[in-house]
Amino acid sequence: MPLKKVLCDYALILLLACSCTSPPEGITPASGFELERYLGTWHEIARLDHSFERGLDPVTASYSMRPDGGVKVLNRGFNAEIGQWEEAEGKAYFVGNPDQGYLKVSFFGPFYGAYIIFELDPDYRYAFISGPNKNYLWLLARSPEVPEALIKHFIARAKALGFETDKLIFPTQG
Repeated sequence: MPLKKVLCDYALILLLACSCTSPPEGITPASGFELERYLGTWHEIARLDHSFERGLDPVTASYSMRPDGGVKVLNRGFNAEIGQWEEAEGKAYFVGNPDQGYLKVSFFGPFYGAYIIFELDPDYRYAFISGPNKNYLWLLARSPEVPEALIKHFIARAKALGFETDKLIFPTQG
């Protein structure tokens, strides 16, 4: 599926989610957040499946500053079905205080979805991310491989918060 079609689908999903930038019930953004430390490339270790990422393996997310003070988001993944890399560029802005891991992100026009970092390693080695509802969940890490104990912690924490962890996908990192 072409990336532009995927992004249009994503925008429609976010538009229909009503309060797209509100955190899901029970999800609290990480405090003490430092954007400068978060910038750079992250590897997607686990996710809940969605059409806008389906078939992409491995996936990275790179964050950098925009001239307007926002954050440039560049998601990149390999689509084995068509044998090529695909990219999607978006923008993100803080919803509240910049010391909270709570942003809104857009990959298509004026439509934004919540991006909530609800757990963040003190050394910024991993992050647990939620979207506008509990259908959106990611484990990102600075390294393409993480200890099994971290994956187990992620699953337990996400399950306790009401995410459907039995539907998690673990992309290959080759």
